[in-house]
Amino acid sequence: MNMHTTLPMPAQVKERIQESADIFTLRLQYPDLAGDQRYAFAPGQFNMLYLHGVGEVAISIVSDPQDERLFDHTIRAVGRVTRGMSQLKEGDWVGVRGPFGVGWPLAEAEGKDVVIITGGLGCAPVVAVINYIFRRRERFGQVTIMQGVKHREDLIWRERYDQWAQQPDTTVALAADNPEQDQSLFSGNVVQLFDRVDLQPDNAVAMLCGPEIMMKYAIEALMQRGFPDTRLWVSMERNMQCGNGLCGHCQMGPLFVCRDGPVFRYDRIAEWFFRKGF
Repeated sequence: MNMHTTLPMPAQVKERIQESADIFTLRLQYPDLAGDQRYAFAPGQFNMLYLHGVGEVAISIVSDPQDERLFDHTIRAVGRVTRGMSQLKEGDWVGVRGPFGVGWPLAEAEGKDVVIITGGLGCAPVVAVINYIFRRRERFGQVTIMQGVKHREDLIWRERYDQWAQQPDTTVALAADNPEQDQSLFSGNVVQLFDRVDLQPDNAVAMLCGPEIMMKYAIEALMQRGFPDTRLWVSMERNMQCGNGLCGHCQMGPLFVCRDGPVFRYDRIAEWFFRKGF
């Protein structure tokens, strides 16, 4: 077991961005270049962020792996640790363990169309992969990005979606249960968007994250349209407290989400997906 997965390394808050009323982004930096090289990550992996005297929490990394020295975590203030982190300012310090887990299948996706489906506020795990794709746009085919939220204001990265929609061979479709007179948003959920986009399964991979019930219905819709389960990838969310597969809180069948995921090929977890107790 590597030291960087057992002991927190200090990282400084270089910038704090308030994304919405309860969501914020911390842009972090290690104090030396050696730390950056040692802590290289892949899109889809996560870190354990430690707030001294409060506790530790698993947070997805949302920046591009080749960003120079800075790495971003977008956090929703919903518990004791994240509410404490919401009080951090530029110049403050946190502890970082990681990166942990398995990221998105970017090598397998090269040369293919990519369908990215997110629901609710669980879009952070795919932001890094979207950034990765657009910085290497020539390696991928058609890109389709779909996100569904409950309220219009939940689209915290609206400017990014608008920028992505301007890219060549790219479709962006957004839905809200309550679009609030925003004519650019489809009134409904993300699965209902499927009838409004052209999904060609022959040479495509799909990446999904968000509430598990949303992913369940999205997977059913994708498979009805001809996507094989071997080309569907999901990012799972569980109670990850150690990151090393030791505490057992994130166990799902014989797998540990923190160690064997959080990104899984769907056919490998279908038996335990959306099952109570797993």
